[in-house]
Amino acid sequence: MRRRGKLLHASVQTEAAAAESDSRLETLIAAIATGDRTAVAALYEETRTAVYGFALSIVRNAEDAQDVLQDTYVRVWSAARGYSPMGKPMAWILTIAKNLSMSVLRERVRTPDIPEEVWLTAAAESPYERTEQRLVLSAAMRVLSDEERQIVVLHAVTGLKHIEIARLLALPLPTVLSKYSRARKKLEKTLREGDGNAN
Repeated sequence: MRRRGKLLHASVQTEAAAAESDSRLETLIAAIATGDRTAVAALYEETRTAVYGFALSIVRNAEDAQDVLQDTYVRVWSAARGYSPMGKPMAWILTIAKNLSMSVLRERVRTPDIPEEVWLTAAAESPYERTEQRLVLSAAMRVLSDEERQIVVLHAVTGLKHIEIARLLALPLPTVLSKYSRARKKLEKTLREGDGNAN
């Protein structure tokens, strides 16, 4: 259980790995701006799990999340020439996904719950996920509010820092920190109870 608790405190990627990933994504976006279609495919492969997971946490429907995923890269293709390198390419991509997801919500009256197997499939596809992380995401689906779930998904799946999450979700940093802390306690309690049930 202690290992799972630590998982909630740490970003999936180290600082060095995150910087390397940002540099790689910046290079791909620059290539897309020149009309390089292979760069779109490479960007998709590298970021699709994070984009899908984030979209899913907002629209709460697998089919709509898949549509948002595809539309995000269409928008990236058309907007790449106007992109200004800022060292935060993932935040730019997720902002596009967020805007598209919000459009979906405006067009839809209700948001059905996500089946647990959808979350587990999305988690299993991530190159950064371990079994413990899949358990965390599964628990997040069951016990967290929408906003708490989005914060946890952004932190655990994409490796974004809290201040980056605050900007992306248009929330004050103290709100993000408090919601993350509350979510972490809920998840730790749920996982602890799960361990107890397993014994």
